[in-house]
Amino acid sequence: MVEEAARRLKSGDLRAKIEAARDVRRLVRNSSSSNSKSAVRCRFAAAGVIEPLVSMLHNSLPLAAREAALLALLNLAARNQRNKIRIVTAGAIPPLVELLKNQTGNLRELAAAAVLSLSSAASNKPTIAASGAAPLLVQILCSGSVQGKVDAVTALYYLSTCEEEPKLVLDAKAVPPLIDLLKECKKYSKFAEKTTFLLEIFSASEEGRTAITNMGGGILALVETVEDGSSVSMSHAVGALLSLCQSSRDKYRELILKEGAIPGLLRLTAEGTPSAQDRARALLDLLRDSPPERRFTSSELERIVYNFAANVDGKDKAVETAKKLLQDMVQKSMELNLNRKKLRTSPCTSSKI
Repeated sequence: MVEEAARRLKSGDLRAKIEAARDVRRLVRNSSSSNSKSAVRCRFAAAGVIEPLVSMLHNSLPLAAREAALLALLNLAARNQRNKIRIVTAGAIPPLVELLKNQTGNLRELAAAAVLSLSSAASNKPTIAASGAAPLLVQILCSGSVQGKVDAVTALYYLSTCEEEPKLVLDAKAVPPLIDLLKECKKYSKFAEKTTFLLEIFSASEEGRTAITNMGGGILALVETVEDGSSVSMSHAVGALLSLCQSSRDKYRELILKEGAIPGLLRLTAEGTPSAQDRARALLDLLRDSPPERRFTSSELERIVYNFAANVDGKDKAVETAKKLLQDMVQKSMELNLNRKKLRTSPCTSSKI
């Protein structure tokens, strides 16, 4: 069946090619186990189906042919790094970029899913980064379906981790939908880790910082991630907040304090990774009433809580408020740790962000 599908893909009959592409997808999907799916993917690649499938992506062919080929390639690329590299080597990226421009939502978002899959292979990242795909992924992030937005975020994340040239330059138009997605997703999820990674990148530019602060609830979403995120998303979120405050303490200090960042930062100095602890302490330094002349030690954190409480409730009630604040932090920490233990022992569904 593999050889027959390969033979028809290499024929000159377009209708036969379309049916063969559909058979490729069906045969991979209908394999009974992950091992057998992997074996079928390898057999199809060895039979030489990738090049004719890529040739079917070009815009000179009907949409039905391009869609059938795209779905077949998505199934061949899944969980197979070698096939991902073969697909890019065969020239798939230029026609995929053209499909990202397509106004037919289904084809555009299938192309985004393909770029996501292919960009997970390290050797493919420079080619995709140089192709002009990123601005089109940002468009999908701004106006696509929920699944299209999720795929666009993940593709942009992979491309942003490319260590080779060209380095990806992202449009700050991506910030509002990124913050919306961060608000909606679980802060300890893998998706939140990718979203906060991108927001930390944006926080390094003036356009990105402006977009974060102009977006309603932008700083609050980062503060909530510092409180409830995984170790990775916490580190990226506090990194973004630190970048804001380092760029202009006078401009961002009150905005961050207003969202109640202190409790999460204090907890992070005790429970975070070494890098996150350093970032949290640096940000706490900047959030103090006067610019610090030196880095404070952990023993000074209690004083910070007191000062924060005095700003909120006045000096008369500062001791009582600080005590309650510290108790709440301990209780929050215990609840979060318990929830994470429960999550590790419970099944998760891939349909959720």
